[in-house]
Amino acid sequence: MRREREPRTPWVRAGVLGAGTGLGAGLAAAAGASALAGYFARMVVTPVREHREDLEILAVVRGSRGDEVVLPATPETIVEGTYGLYFHGGQSHARIGEITAFSPRDGTITRRVEEIYRGDLRSAVRGWWTSVTHPDPDSAGFPSREVVVELPDGPAPAWHVPPQRGDGVLAGRGIWAIMVHGRGGRRAEGIRGLAVADRLGLDSLLISYRNDGEAPDAPDGRYGLGVTEWEDVEAAVQYALDHGAEDVLLFGWSMGGAIALQTADRSRLAPAIRGLVLTGPVVDWIDVLAHQARENRIPDRVGRMGQWIISNSSGKRVTGLAAPVDLKALNWTARADELHVRTLILHSVDDNVVPYGPSRDLAERSPMVSFVPFARARHIKERNADPDRWEGKVAEWATKLFTADAPPHLASTGTLPTVTPAEATATSDRRPDR
Repeated sequence: MRREREPRTPWVRAGVLGAGTGLGAGLAAAAGASALAGYFARMVVTPVREHREDLEILAVVRGSRGDEVVLPATPETIVEGTYGLYFHGGQSHARIGEITAFSPRDGTITRRVEEIYRGDLRSAVRGWWTSVTHPDPDSAGFPSREVVVELPDGPAPAWHVPPQRGDGVLAGRGIWAIMVHGRGGRRAEGIRGLAVADRLGLDSLLISYRNDGEAPDAPDGRYGLGVTEWEDVEAAVQYALDHGAEDVLLFGWSMGGAIALQTADRSRLAPAIRGLVLTGPVVDWIDVLAHQARENRIPDRVGRMGQWIISNSSGKRVTGLAAPVDLKALNWTARADELHVRTLILHSVDDNVVPYGPSRDLAERSPMVSFVPFARARHIKERNADPDRWEGKVAEWATKLFTADAPPHLASTGTLPTVTPAEATATSDRRPDR
């Protein structure tokens, strides 16, 4: 059987690689380099409207415990844990669980089908692998109600999920968890945070924000990489405060982490934001864009030119941005001494989209940051791969943050050594959880 090639990245697709190949002979010319840099810059800030069905669905077979799906063995599909599989153009969705067979010779992996929410998986031929395991909170066992958050550009849907248990260690304290999804995602990404929020006794608000396909688009129809989206999260914080919240925890995944950091830094409501829980976050867009360029075989100088186009007024005609994006303001490794909100970062060392290095470096430089490394979780799938560890670390950190036995100020414990995948599997972390 043919083994499907793993896509390089879900952010900058093969179109960039194709453009790079086609222009390869002419990259020495300024015009060719400029064209490729402009294309790269546009791809970064253009909202993801459709996902490529880049994973072949080879077969659905009957196993000892129900249906199983046979897929190409890729770096994503061979990782233990529970994941989602979208198919039929994203109209259908299945939850995929444990690995039941692996054939290295054929390049295939077989996994148990735990639930099909929509569609007929047996008729599907292609789909895409995702960290989203449930389509809505109710399907995950968390009763919710649809609410509306008034954003600067209009009303946006959100899910409010009250805690089911009244014995959570933080129950009754008026603490709300606001879940901020990543680039190209939707509010269903935040469902992965509901179990720990419920365990703690927190209300949860799973939000949509500009350009995500659920909330109203921004006037320019472009991502601000956190520089503009934070205003939508501020509106969500205001909604929580208006409905009984006294303190807020922001949960952010990938670009949602960058947005959460900007909200805590810029919002007039920042005093209500007691902490950030960031999974696979973008803490330095310059590093991420350089990584994306390398992954797509774009020469370094062309990648740097793409960054210049995004961050300068002269590039607006190329990107379509209403205003340039200040990439330096989004570099929290350089701004570590300006971070004044307690932050927990959980990041896999094999993240193929947002490298973990800046997360580790930020924890080295800021006593406000706790860093928990994971291994073999890829991008924002830390909870999928190891839910007990992810939830345990979040619960422990949040409990210390809000209870009296947590010291008001904690000093840095010293320099963090480089994290390797083997070290990341150890139960101890690089720095005591705060």
